[in-house]
Amino acid sequence: MSPPRSFVPAWWLPGRHAQTVWSQVARSRRLVRYERESIGTPDGDELLVDHLPGPPGSPRLLLLHGLEGSSYSVYIQNLARLAHARGWRVAAMNLRGCARDPADTRTWIPNRCPRLYHSGETGDPDLVIRTLAGRDESAPLVAMGASVGGNILLKWLGENPGQTAVRALATMSVPYDLGAASRHMETRIGRAYLRWFLPSLREKMLHVADRFPDVRARMDLEAARRAVDFHPFDHVATAPMHGFDGADDYYRQCSSIHFVGRIRTPTLCLSARDDPFVPAHILGRLRGALSPSVRLEVTESGGHVGWVTGAHPGRARYWAEEYVLDWLAAQIEEPRSFTAQALATGRGHAARGPRTR
Repeated sequence: MSPPRSFVPAWWLPGRHAQTVWSQVARSRRLVRYERESIGTPDGDELLVDHLPGPPGSPRLLLLHGLEGSSYSVYIQNLARLAHARGWRVAAMNLRGCARDPADTRTWIPNRCPRLYHSGETGDPDLVIRTLAGRDESAPLVAMGASVGGNILLKWLGENPGQTAVRALATMSVPYDLGAASRHMETRIGRAYLRWFLPSLREKMLHVADRFPDVRARMDLEAARRAVDFHPFDHVATAPMHGFDGADDYYRQCSSIHFVGRIRTPTLCLSARDDPFVPAHILGRLRGALSPSVRLEVTESGGHVGWVTGAHPGRARYWAEEYVLDWLAAQIEEPRSFTAQALATGRGHAARGPRTR
């Protein structure tokens, strides 16, 4: 059964925060059983990619998680499960330092090199994409990125406008402008969400600093320990670790809003106007920056990677995850659902997206 054309939020999850939190904490974390692959990197590290295999020649979906997520993030697992049920193959990439131990998904696996991932790191996804595409050139490869993972993939498409490896891309809840999103998170209840991210980010940064003295010399570890917001943490930790001249330089170089105008691959950007991580004014700026290949769809509600619908908790469905898969299917297959048919008629970013009634 396909998702309805318009998102109708679950009546029992009113508001952006209920949508956001429920989606992350109330779902099973054992939806799929992956087969893990290690892909070596030019700098001597490894990228861990988790697969759901399928028939040779079938479409392949590459999934990329958000900040401090992994292939075991609940939305990634559900997307993998839904795509696999269509007969697709799935590859869920783990950004460096984010892969989890399959036996205990609360435990992250450290990487080997004096670096981690960041919100604009496109070299690693590029390696994975070209590796996957090279294995089966006749099979369509599509991709989906959530939140920071979507920012990374949009930036990659803008950096590689002539690429042919990825047939279509869908994203959900992308921050688009990292500086504006960072400032937004420093206000009101945004600080509560920071408690989800900063402790694990800090732990990983300090772990790398302890192992590599040259990295430690570039960072202000005491300031990193004290930081309670993204900007000060990124300024003293993320930016110097990865060669940026402070947080503002990092945000400027890595925000996907500066790259979406160059994209020539069919792309869907799905956002909620009430996303607690992203100020709504970014969406207006984004709409004016998009290339004709990018379609921006905005719902009035849904939170951050939320979009929970259903008559009661026992029948919860995750509308956006079904919606983006239908859209991707419409780019590579004959439309086989109402949603896919409706989306296939859209052209460019001028069309309005689904609206909550």
